[in-house]
Amino acid sequence: MDPAEERRHAKRQIDYINTIGFVADSEYKIPRRCPCGGGIIDEVRRKDDYDTLPGKRFFTCKNYEADGFHYRQPWVLGVQEEIERLTKRVEEAEQVMLRTSNLSKQIETLEEQVKILSEQVDYLTVQVATLEKVSFD
Repeated sequence: MDPAEERRHAKRQIDYINTIGFVADSEYKIPRRCPCGGGIIDEVRRKDDYDTLPGKRFFTCKNYEADGFHYRQPWVLGVQEEIERLTKRVEEAEQVMLRTSNLSKQIETLEEQVKILSEQVDYLTVQVATLEKVSFD
């Protein structure tokens, strides 16, 4: 094989390996679409399939082939990852709610301080006016 052909072949192999890696890395949560563009179906293994776990469920690409470019994800993993993602979102929302509650308390405290300071400014304004009257008389 000539060196140019070897380089092209090596490049194709690297592209193929990278593509399989990208597909594998994208298999998180409940898949909506396969990288090939095919839809995802909810597949349930039948009892006549050779399997120790008949009835096992998968999220599978309609165009599934065992070539590494199509999704066939166990249902349990997809649902578990989705639950973990949703749990994280709920925890984040709870943190926001706690911060909101704390901010409301801080706002109330600041409003009280502003009211007190406004009263002190009014009192000082009256005192300044009184002192100006005394000094001009």
